[in-house]
Amino acid sequence: MKNKMYEIKNLKLDKNSLMLNETIFHNANGYIGIRSSFEEGYEGIDSIRGSYINGFYDIAEMKQAEKLYGLVEDKQTMLNVVDTQGIEFFIDDEKFTMFDGEILESSRTLNMEEGYALRRVVWRSKKGKEIEIIIKRMASFVRLPLFIIDYSVKALNFSSLISFKSTHIGEVTNYCDPNDPRVARDSFKHLIPVEGFIEDGCSYLVTKTSRSNLEVCTSVKNVISKEGIFENKIENHNAVFSAKTQIQQGESVKLVKYAVFCDSIRFKDIVLSSKKIMEEALSVNLGVLYHEQREYLKDYWSKASIEIEGDEELSLAVNYNLYQLIQSVSKDEFGNIPAKGLSGEGYEGHYFWDTEMYIQPFFMLTYPEISKKLIEYRYHILDYARENARILGHEKGALYPWRTIMGKECSGYFPSGTAQYHISGDIAHSIVSYYLVTKDLDLMEKKGAEILFETARLWISAGNYYKGKFHINDVTGPDEYTCIVNNNYYTNVCAKNNLIWAKKIYEILKEKDLIKRVADKIGLTYDEIEEFQRASENMYIPYDEELKINPQDDSFLKKAVLDIENTPKENFPLLLNYHPLYLYRHQVCKQPDTVLSHFVFEDEEDTLTIRNSFLYYEKITTHDSSLSTCIFSIVASKLRLYNKAFNYFGDSAKLDLFDTHKNTKDGIHTANIGGNYMAIVYGFCGLRIKESGIYFNPFIPEKWDMYRFKIQFEGSLIQVEVDKEKTIFTLLSGDEKRINVYDKEYVLKDKVIVA
Repeated sequence: MKNKMYEIKNLKLDKNSLMLNETIFHNANGYIGIRSSFEEGYEGIDSIRGSYINGFYDIAEMKQAEKLYGLVEDKQTMLNVVDTQGIEFFIDDEKFTMFDGEILESSRTLNMEEGYALRRVVWRSKKGKEIEIIIKRMASFVRLPLFIIDYSVKALNFSSLISFKSTHIGEVTNYCDPNDPRVARDSFKHLIPVEGFIEDGCSYLVTKTSRSNLEVCTSVKNVISKEGIFENKIENHNAVFSAKTQIQQGESVKLVKYAVFCDSIRFKDIVLSSKKIMEEALSVNLGVLYHEQREYLKDYWSKASIEIEGDEELSLAVNYNLYQLIQSVSKDEFGNIPAKGLSGEGYEGHYFWDTEMYIQPFFMLTYPEISKKLIEYRYHILDYARENARILGHEKGALYPWRTIMGKECSGYFPSGTAQYHISGDIAHSIVSYYLVTKDLDLMEKKGAEILFETARLWISAGNYYKGKFHINDVTGPDEYTCIVNNNYYTNVCAKNNLIWAKKIYEILKEKDLIKRVADKIGLTYDEIEEFQRASENMYIPYDEELKINPQDDSFLKKAVLDIENTPKENFPLLLNYHPLYLYRHQVCKQPDTVLSHFVFEDEEDTLTIRNSFLYYEKITTHDSSLSTCIFSIVASKLRLYNKAFNYFGDSAKLDLFDTHKNTKDGIHTANIGGNYMAIVYGFCGLRIKESGIYFNPFIPEKWDMYRFKIQFEGSLIQVEVDKEKTIFTLLSGDEKRINVYDKEYVLKDKVIVA
């Protein structure tokens, strides 16, 4: 269980600690997510007490200051769908609360091998009665709609009457903070009660969204281990289960609360489905459900775990991050990965380009079947991307939204949102990367190629030729402190890659006699394919002869350099303290832009140019975005700036578990987590998967003794172990592979050792 268990003791009860732990110990499985609030609630303290379904949303108004054509005037927002967490416990008439009586012992534990969060409290009431309370919470990875609270009490020094009050609350709202652009700015009643009833001791609540016309049914069943007096009732769309029983000194009594979530996106009959899933869960012993969870995670960790020897704290943080990825990712094409996973309401549950460029590489290399689902989600919303392109004036092609849930753009501030055209190229890149790793031609023929062709069409429409070169004007790159520019380096290189691979995939499918279906469907002609090639060959790539770097865009180097060093610390992040136009007029980066392209599209430039660019942009990057330091770590590794690489990596790895940015209370940072994985595998180990094969260039940080991970490549499972003296490559399953290590080719049949 090494590095798969996180525990804190002597729980702090201040607002920041409580809200932070709601995130750290949340339960999720990619379909549902429940923040880890105290079951009994807090007293006079705010809470982001939420339960979420991946991809379930309502429409909220987003007023524009000026009503101009095509500006987004409404958005999707992830909903807090119900509160099934509530359990109050009483000894006679004394209510257990962490804010009254005396806490003798307290701890919270996240068991990442068993897949549950646990709270343990030893409490002495004002009347001197001592009780041990152990609460285990689990969101099932096997039965995705199922959430369980296993609430056990043990009388330590008394015999008495005890009672439970378990609630199922349908009248809920989302958290809002009008001063923080990362969360909703206003509160609105999104869920309308439809019906509530009790059947076979199980409460059912059905609610409907106010505008998106979606429904959700939640059901709750309470099972108590001892006979007593029980009551179950519903009033005003809230259900209450009450239980009273006697407990003897030394005796334990358990209440198990089963909750099932079914939404109308995935289930045709949400009530019938909820009943069936609940019946199936109740038909097996609780131990079976725990066993299923353990077996699922046993398989997950056998492929995804990263072992680090020599730095226990960092190793724990890394594996915590990997656990959050499997908790966050949707397991079907109707969801994706929200920016905060399913741990909180930051960014309103929207999906960004973060998925493709930061998170999908992890699943591509460990669980390619999940990576495939992420691509299928983008295919699922392709028609909305086409519609978005038309709104922005493009007769052909697909422009994916910068932030969305169901496929329509949710960005109200278009200069740093909708103008980020690169997201279409990012999605194309992720499809190509998936193909290179899996050689899954079936997905390419049925879905992937269509996305590649439609995104390639976008660039032809968005760009134009000037003096023989293909330019892309008035776009925003990844750096949100520089908006609406001409020839953003990252965007142009990303588009070039998209266009090149659209032609390559066309030729591959044509050779296999698989191109006709998709070509006929979208009216694709070979003249278009030739135009893709012509644009890619003539793409304008900014380069400065004097500095020997790639300028971020045509105007970037003409601006004054912002004095970051002498900017007051309290003024960071800059976006909360400076007007956007002030930032746009300076050389200052929120996150890597050109530096990111030097990782993703490294073959576009020579090493000297990449090094010059890295050192230049390093001085003017604030890292105000959590997407930042992991990329600087990867490029520093490539440039053999190993101390810098490790320092940037450490900042990235510990962000959530140790709350280094002081905002994890709003939810985890999923993109950073994916980038943290890449910083080890693509950074320290130098992994690259190209058309010509698989490459490694490993080193080990000075503070580590060894690190080990596994990847899947073309159906084979490969283990990589790096220590101070050597790197060992082991073929665990599948066919032999040719691998390149330090620019030398080896045939991996069983094991290859490179000193």
